[in-house]
Amino acid sequence: MEDDAPVIYGLEFQARALTPQTAETDAIRFLVGTQSLRYDNQIHIIDFDDENNIINKNVLLHQVGEIWHISTSPADKGVLATCYNKTSDTKVMTCAAVWRMPKELESGSHESPDDSSSNTQTLELLCHLDNTAHGNMACVMWEPMGDGKKIISLADNNILLWDLQESSDKAVLSSSAALEGKGQLKFTSGRWSPHHNCTQIATANDTTVRGWDTRSMRQIYCIENAHGQLVRDLDFNPNKQYYLASCGDDCKVKFWDTRNVTEPVKTLEEHSHWVWNVRYNHSHDQLILTGSSDSRVILSNMVSISSEPFGHMVDDDELSDQEEQHQEEKIKEPLQDSVIATYEEHEDSVYAVEWSSADPWLFASLSYDGRLVINRVPRALKYHILL
Repeated sequence: MEDDAPVIYGLEFQARALTPQTAETDAIRFLVGTQSLRYDNQIHIIDFDDENNIINKNVLLHQVGEIWHISTSPADKGVLATCYNKTSDTKVMTCAAVWRMPKELESGSHESPDDSSSNTQTLELLCHLDNTAHGNMACVMWEPMGDGKKIISLADNNILLWDLQESSDKAVLSSSAALEGKGQLKFTSGRWSPHHNCTQIATANDTTVRGWDTRSMRQIYCIENAHGQLVRDLDFNPNKQYYLASCGDDCKVKFWDTRNVTEPVKTLEEHSHWVWNVRYNHSHDQLILTGSSDSRVILSNMVSISSEPFGHMVDDDELSDQEEQHQEEKIKEPLQDSVIATYEEHEDSVYAVEWSSADPWLFASLSYDGRLVINRVPRALKYHILL
């Protein structure tokens, strides 16, 4: 059964951290991290059964603090990293650690546990990413195509490249770089590029977006004043190696060609408040997902800057003369960029949007009140792209 209706799951805690389980490409699975000051925090493993349109969940205890960021290993279904708040001597630090979930929960299963509420298990700590000397952790990024042994963390104004040892129970700092400049420089977010043999990352600090070479830890490009206010998030086009999307507190989403950073290639101005998240679809890079404090999720079709600007080519043998003429006209004229859909199931700031790793037509969004919504790309558009 394929239904375009959203499926909604409510957590009892506030939440802002969401990730797909990257290594799981068969089952539709997302992980959500909670932010509770009074209770033990949790990671909810959300399995979506798309045949029956229902959600199955498992809950893992994350007893060390509120989760600000969560990311999963691209190679090992059981391994994830969190950035979390820890209070020590009246000071709040944001730390990062790598964890393993219980073996029986590693794979996405559609078996619903008999009584999931009493079935709370604990994460196994593999190692801390020790940041005592470097400041507060903003995010942890895994090498996208890697074996799950290389991670980068951003802590205040430092980029830290870590090697995880064989059993991931130790993280060794292999190199680092620091932002130079006046004032309190702090990274807000970053993304590891899947291109260039995974030797580049992009980072956001204040209104600036920078590219770095992970081999030399040197800056390779810098987009100053990329946004009028704080840059919140970045993402790389999975199919076009120089294309990067950014979003921020100026309510805009911008698309850049990193070879020429003087002007954005395109700008989207559909949101009415801060844009927290931008995500390219992994398979169809014209599909762009954004989430904002205006409580909306917007799906845009940025076809003019995608790897398929003229849509799919049709086999000539299948066309009549009249159709052929029409097809030729269509090929000359690129499809128009447009907003496909605006999703309004949230009542609070949408802090995270993510595509499923298993189903390219399915995505999840998370608002601060703990509401997780699973939606699909409208069927008509899906067939338009595929056919």
